[in-house]
Amino acid sequence: MFSDGSTDHRVGVAIGDQVLDAGATAVAVGSPLADVLHGASSLDALMAAGPPTWSATREAITSWLRDSAYRAVVEPHLRPIEGVEMHLPFTVADYVDFYASEHHAANVGRIFRPGAEPLPPQWKHLPIGYHGRSGTVSVSGTPVTRPSGQLASADGTPVFRPTEKLDFEAEVGFVVGMASSPGIPVSVGAFPEHVFGVLLLNDWSARDIQSFEYVPLGPLLGKSFLTSVSPWVVPLSALDAARVPPPRRSPTPLPHLRDAEEPWGFDISLEVRINDEIVSTPPFSAMYWTCAQQLAHLTSNGAHVRTGDLLGSGTVSGPRLDQVGSLLELSRGGAKPFAISDGRERTFLEDGDEVVISGWAPGAGGVRIGLGSVAGRVLPSPLSWPHGG
Repeated sequence: MFSDGSTDHRVGVAIGDQVLDAGATAVAVGSPLADVLHGASSLDALMAAGPPTWSATREAITSWLRDSAYRAVVEPHLRPIEGVEMHLPFTVADYVDFYASEHHAANVGRIFRPGAEPLPPQWKHLPIGYHGRSGTVSVSGTPVTRPSGQLASADGTPVFRPTEKLDFEAEVGFVVGMASSPGIPVSVGAFPEHVFGVLLLNDWSARDIQSFEYVPLGPLLGKSFLTSVSPWVVPLSALDAARVPPPRRSPTPLPHLRDAEEPWGFDISLEVRINDEIVSTPPFSAMYWTCAQQLAHLTSNGAHVRTGDLLGSGTVSGPRLDQVGSLLELSRGGAKPFAISDGRERTFLEDGDEVVISGWAPGAGGVRIGLGSVAGRVLPSPLSWPHGG
């Protein structure tokens, strides 16, 4: 969704360095798709319309852009991307974030539970997740105000102050289009009937607040202050050529989570920059649990999903240090600072830092499909306590 200062929100399609006003184009060519594209303030109606409409929309827009017969009609509705403002593309209904990378989970386990088994005993039996706050999901570019909360002081007693361990988490998000029925689980194979598309996600985290509060129930204030998403939602069908088998699972998942016939791994490459310097390149293809298994697990107890539900993959990390998706892993919990090009050693994010996560996937015929980027700059806490990085 975009606006250019003289218009309301419009449905936009990225074409190189331009954005196509899809609704105005649909009206201009006399397409029945104008009903879901023109005058829409979000992608909600399109997403709720279901797979046949998703396919028809993608085919129509592809035709408008490729067929020279439409050129005179289409060109007036193209805008330079640099000249428009991007908006949150859909109404976020519910937000659930998972913990699906074995490399990330093992790294975190070694940091938080040294000497113990790095993975929780149930980790390889189900996709672990937590329910987040949909109201704090915001579009890329939203400032990241340093949060405050209770954390442990040097002697272990709790204090309330701004986090000193602000972190990013590089993730991929999946957006539900078609709702499911209450009481009826969504199978792994039914995944493409419900999920409209994919976006990039940054699950900002305050590690010191998180570590103090997460036993025994899990994260709350350490993650609920902001989750950033890219403004671009890539249709699931656009990623057909990027589908890959996931890593081998052992033990074999229970029947409702088995996906041998419908593997839904994706060869998505991520890149994380801090102040325009690359610090990590996490590979999404290494994720142990797929998005289809996450949806199947989420609904296996009869819970239903709604249009606009957002599923976060969990932090994407690969086996190498330069492939981890968080500073918690990169700095070993703050124990091993790393150097950046300005010569300073870092552990966690400092005020003024900007984090940009971008991504791409292979498409049909060797085309590279961009997933856009999600960015956020850290602002100081409104409180007066000192903090560092």
